[in-house]
Amino acid sequence: MSRNHFIGLGLIVGCLTLAAQAGEKKAVRGIKGQEAPTWGVTQWHQLPQGKEKLDVADFKGKVIYLYCFQSWCPGCHKSGFPTLKAVSSHYKDNDKVAFVTIQTVFEGANVNTFERGKKVVTDKFGLSIPFGQSGGEKRSPLMRSYRTGGTPWTVIIDPEGKVVFNEFHIKSDAAIQLIDGLLK
Repeated sequence: MSRNHFIGLGLIVGCLTLAAQAGEKKAVRGIKGQEAPTWGVTQWHQLPQGKEKLDVADFKGKVIYLYCFQSWCPGCHKSGFPTLKAVSSHYKDNDKVAFVTIQTVFEGANVNTFERGKKVVTDKFGLSIPFGQSGGEKRSPLMRSYRTGGTPWTVIIDPEGKVVFNEFHIKSDAAIQLIDGLLK
């Protein structure tokens, strides 16, 4: 076979591969518009007084800003946490908005530990909001139920318990505008 013959076969195989990939359905991320599933988190830090655990049902009638991260995630440190800090500061005196952060471990379980997550939330970013851990040796169940694409991941849940935002990033002004609309 000639060199041109191999090049031709390579082009055909490449085109068939691209066609097959184009026909594949991409996994749909997020559950916007759906009822917010239970978190199923059992390991918590900085819970409200008298609480031993939290779940989405504990915030009925409130807007919930749920921030999912991993302690080693650069995007979480660069954009997600600063946004969370700005938005939570904006609503610090509003008891109709709740903030929760959960480390959703899907890789690096030996690094993304509960203790390291606590240090990121409290020491590095100075947040006094509830912090939980989902996943570790096994992939985070919260990630599966909310169909997150990884971290950072932000979920905003309306007062009726429906997911209204479920994406990698949101800017603080967009989050405030969305939450203000939900509070009306």
